[in-house]
Amino acid sequence: MKRIARVILQPAILAITLSVVLSAATLDEKADHALKFAAAQLKISVSQIADPEQLARTTKPDGSWKTVKADDWTSGFFPGLLWYASEFTGDQEFRKWAESRTASLEGQKNNANDHDIGFRIFCSYGNGYRITGDTVYKSVILTAAKTLASRYNPAVGCIRSWNHGSWMFPVIIDNMMNLELLFWASKNGGDPSLYDIAVKHALTTMQNHVRPDGGSFHVVDYDKSTGAVLKRQTHQGFKDDSTWARGQAWGIYGFTMVYRETGERSFLHTARKMADYFIGHLPEDHVPYWDFSAASMPNEPRDSSAAAIASSGLLELSTLVPDEASKQKYRKAALALLESLCSPAYLSEGTRMRSILQHATGHKPGNSEIDVGIIYGDYYFVEALLRYKDPNRIPKPTPRAAA
Repeated sequence: MKRIARVILQPAILAITLSVVLSAATLDEKADHALKFAAAQLKISVSQIADPEQLARTTKPDGSWKTVKADDWTSGFFPGLLWYASEFTGDQEFRKWAESRTASLEGQKNNANDHDIGFRIFCSYGNGYRITGDTVYKSVILTAAKTLASRYNPAVGCIRSWNHGSWMFPVIIDNMMNLELLFWASKNGGDPSLYDIAVKHALTTMQNHVRPDGGSFHVVDYDKSTGAVLKRQTHQGFKDDSTWARGQAWGIYGFTMVYRETGERSFLHTARKMADYFIGHLPEDHVPYWDFSAASMPNEPRDSSAAAIASSGLLELSTLVPDEASKQKYRKAALALLESLCSPAYLSEGTRMRSILQHATGHKPGNSEIDVGIIYGDYYFVEALLRYKDPNRIPKPTPRAAA
């Protein structure tokens, strides 16, 4: 019985020891530890997902990855993580793995079925081109940008997000993230009109998705002929007039990026409004519940992926605001998010989960991906850690006039 007791107690003792060690460490040390753990997790994941056409999405109850094919909206994040790991480890194996997983997505450059081509291609091929300079990668990115632009409706002033559902012309806040593909392409050999499409989409979203208090609607449905707003609602949030945490994080990151690309002050103002709302509604440990208005807090699931996305966006926002007090405010908020995510409460170290982070929520109203590890949470967590470790990784403002 004593031997059995020792075996049972060992994981608990390990978790307590890890918690004590990390709580005493500086954020630099915690970030280094988290990146080392991330590399180890990715190596295990690659060994367990040998087929390069199978891509990690979310953890199953046994902790292993549920995988998806290239046409899933999340398919670009696993290759993107492998590209990041090739940089921060210097291990050429990661680059080889990133190349093979990225190659499996090439056909998606022509996938005009939704707006997620930006996530699929820019996280995979975008990082690949940034690191390697391979012109084949550049060609894929430029084709993908043209494909995304084909979903733009000038009467609405937006790129259509989804083809499914009963909506006439649905646009979701997540779509702000995919505009980076258009901005990049417009400055790297693509049609200059891609810039104008991205700007118009951002302006329309700013007007119709963001509330005066800085909260946001998840979905806005438009009349495709007139551009009139038919309905403002949610799909993955708690209710139509609540603020879905990950949607708010997409908005912070997205409007910050659009300001970086345009220099238009209204986008900076919107990014700050959304950031202030996010920061002002966080619980004590800084990791949001899945929706800021969820009914049963504190007994609602958290969303570590929203925290990861927001931390990366806030780090960039802190470099773009004009005054020192605001710079410190947004940087402090980003670091508080990272502190929690690096802690044993959210890092999946010591568990059977193959993800880097635990306690993410994908689609609670759909009873899908609740309290799991999710690949995009891992992607933006690693991105935020790398931005923290090296501020030069944060993209510099490049308005078209200066290009």
